[in-house]
Amino acid sequence: MKPFASRYLLLATLSLLLTACQTSSRDPAADAGPDAWQQLETNIASSELATAEDQLVKLQAQAPQDPRVNEAQRQLAEAYLQRSQVMLQKGDVNAAATALGRARVLMPQAPALIGGVNGAIAQARKAELEKAEAALKAAEARPKALVLDPNASVSAVPLKMRSAPQLRAQMRDIATDVVHYQCDVIIQVAQPGEYRRLEALLKQRVSEQLPEMQLKVGRRVVHGQPTQVVLIPRR
Repeated sequence: MKPFASRYLLLATLSLLLTACQTSSRDPAADAGPDAWQQLETNIASSELATAEDQLVKLQAQAPQDPRVNEAQRQLAEAYLQRSQVMLQKGDVNAAATALGRARVLMPQAPALIGGVNGAIAQARKAELEKAEAALKAAEARPKALVLDPNASVSAVPLKMRSAPQLRAQMRDIATDVVHYQCDVIIQVAQPGEYRRLEALLKQRVSEQLPEMQLKVGRRVVHGQPTQVVLIPRR
């Protein structure tokens, strides 16, 4: 019985050693499993790029030598680059720059590929700055508002209906602001019969200052409320 027991013990030891060798030599990429790589590709295809980037970091840590790492990195960088171009076309320069930055981190060895988008973003930022400067200069060049608030989207001007001279002077000031700030106008009246007279008076004052301006005046009837002119400057 002793030789049999010795042979059995030897076989068991060899079996354990073989299993240990197989475990230590297993490819770490296999631990990730095919599903992880498939999920990564799915997330890239569906533009879940932040999730895909997190997955790629984990897979790269598990199997840095796996050739699929470089391929996934390239696909992810191209997806970020495409997002940057789309955001730039939509006019969202900040989002375009953010996506381009991620593409540059993932693919630093290909500056020529992202150079075109980078230049387009720089041009877009320059155009935004020039537009803002032009708007600021235009605002500074405008005469001081007489009755409206230039910083408000809507200004309501109660009319002095009991004094004809004051009303005419008020309409002159309103017309000045309408011309300078290119306002849309609504006349709010308590009685429908008041509208035509006020509309004619305002158009006359506007025509005196800018004959070519075709002013369209809206009407609003609100019983029990003071008569007023609502000015909406065009932005």
